[in-house]
Amino acid sequence: MNGHRGFHGRHLYDEESRRQWQNPEAILAQIGLRPGATFIDVGCGEGFFALPAARLVGAGGIIYGLDISPEAIESLRERASREGITNLRLKVGKAEDTVLCEACADLVFFGIVLHDFDKPTRVLTNAARMLKPEGRLVNLDWKKEPMELGPPLQIRFGEYRARQLIESGGFKVKSVTETGLYHYLIIARR
Repeated sequence: MNGHRGFHGRHLYDEESRRQWQNPEAILAQIGLRPGATFIDVGCGEGFFALPAARLVGAGGIIYGLDISPEAIESLRERASREGITNLRLKVGKAEDTVLCEACADLVFFGIVLHDFDKPTRVLTNAARMLKPEGRLVNLDWKKEPMELGPPLQIRFGEYRARQLIESGGFKVKSVTETGLYHYLIIARR
């Protein structure tokens, strides 16, 4: 699990089937991830976004990955090693209790996990500490509407609720857009 409520997509979908409804490379391009950037993937799981991000930022960039699951982090570490990816910095821990660096990140990314955390406001406060002054927070999450995929409707944050949480964490929302059939994307700055 990325969070603590018992659900995350990787338990229900393998990477190949997930790619049919979510393209990580396209999303990373949409949020403006560039070569040389520092990217933090909070709730990185087995690397659905972290591995494409590592390839995109290249040797001059750094990807930090944080997840509560030691098994997910170990799987990600093994996959990166097999591919020769050396720009990952991985940590097992709770996002509520972890600050990976101070003012180092160009982007702090939540890939369909913000609804999973016990204390999302605390997670967002930690994200603010990790961002550079000009950095961006990105929240990709499930729309709060009935659909076959995703977590139970009652635990999802709709766009309005997610926006409130992000703003209460000290951010100013710059954009809210749809991305695909099932998700919305919020980009914010400190």
